[in-house]
Amino acid sequence: QVQLVESGGGLVQAGGSLRLSCAASGSFFRINDMGWYRQAPGKQRELVAGITNGGNTNYIESVKGRFAISRDNAKNTVYLQMNSLKPEDTAVYYCNARALRTFREWTYWGQGTQVTVSS
Repeated sequence: QVQLVESGGGLVQAGGSLRLSCAASGSFFRINDMGWYRQAPGKQRELVAGITNGGNTNYIESVKGRFAISRDNAKNTVYLQMNSLKPEDTAVYYCNARALRTFREWTYWGQGTQVTVSS
């Protein structure tokens, strides 16, 4: 099994910054792609940013230039630096990881961390 533990959410004023962290632990051969999703009330969960094991990144258009995803493969940890936060960024943010174990890739989710941006 693989566990993802998130931290770093909270309440911040518009224009502020937060940094989310997600550490993977458990039994696996390698963590492949990692990413951050978010889900606002009444909306579908959406991919905010993703990063491959090699460091290639992708972002949804609305966060480009404001958010930065990174990872530390030695620590099996992914980060999301969120700057210039807007009220529309308010959501529960979920960490996602694809882990290679038992000769196949499995998808795991964190428990979610609330990010609230006040105007």
